[in-house]
Amino acid sequence: MKEKLKLSFEMKKNISPSNNLKNLNLIINSDTYKLAHEDIGLLSRNEMRGVRMLLEITKPDLILEENRILSTIIIFGGASISEESNIKKRIENIKELIKKNPKSKCLKRNLNRLENLLLMSHYYQSAMEFSKLASISNQNKNCNSHVIVTGGGPGIMEAANKGAFEANCKSIGLNISLPNEQIPNAFITPGLCFKFNYFALRKIHFVMRSVAAVFFPGGFGTLDELFELLTLCQTGMKTKIPIILFGREYWNKIINFENLADLGLIEDEHLNLFEYADTALDAWEIIKSSKLSD
Repeated sequence: MKEKLKLSFEMKKNISPSNNLKNLNLIINSDTYKLAHEDIGLLSRNEMRGVRMLLEITKPDLILEENRILSTIIIFGGASISEESNIKKRIENIKELIKKNPKSKCLKRNLNRLENLLLMSHYYQSAMEFSKLASISNQNKNCNSHVIVTGGGPGIMEAANKGAFEANCKSIGLNISLPNEQIPNAFITPGLCFKFNYFALRKIHFVMRSVAAVFFPGGFGTLDELFELLTLCQTGMKTKIPIILFGREYWNKIINFENLADLGLIEDEHLNLFEYADTALDAWEIIKSSKLSD
């Protein structure tokens, strides 16, 4: 009998008001008690990838609709191409390092690369000029068409967003989560910069509202987007739009499109999927003259 009374006393101790409160707090603070859409741990699971992809498709779409973004012009180009003054400073810095270590092949290689980037720095200014032309011509309080959209990063992307910014117009940045975090440039319209986890879904948002695309000199990312868009237009998955390769000399060195046609790997008519421009005004005139841009 004494043992039963002792056990009953111990049980009552364990369900005292203080223990009840402690347990209640554990319940309320448990992940299982969170609303499903507030449970980051749940949404981050592999099994929830489909839900995350749906969110990543829907969020930008809703916001762009709310901002009355009717159409966009895609601008791609190298993240390494920056303003002339910026590259000159970097060249001066590396020359100082070479003075201290004149036998360094790595430093000399980097100097050569920077000197090449200096020769391409005029593309930064051209991207700004084009962005201003396109933005001023098509944006007002009630209508936002031909809105500049970039990858949201540095280089040509920054220049394009900066051109719209200086024209007091909207522009969009579609940033991406990378192992080496890419910080958005400072010229994107606040509220129109989106961060993506999935490259595929980012590509969809680049293309879905686009009425034109301008490709400045760039590396793998620029080439990837160029061939993606050319393929979509070639196969009829995307209505044909003006695709402009800015800087004929650069593109003729990088890709021999004519040879692809000569070898029978693409049709001759596919060479009409794109045009060349060497000035911001030329590029804008190509887009203005396109029936699709009316």
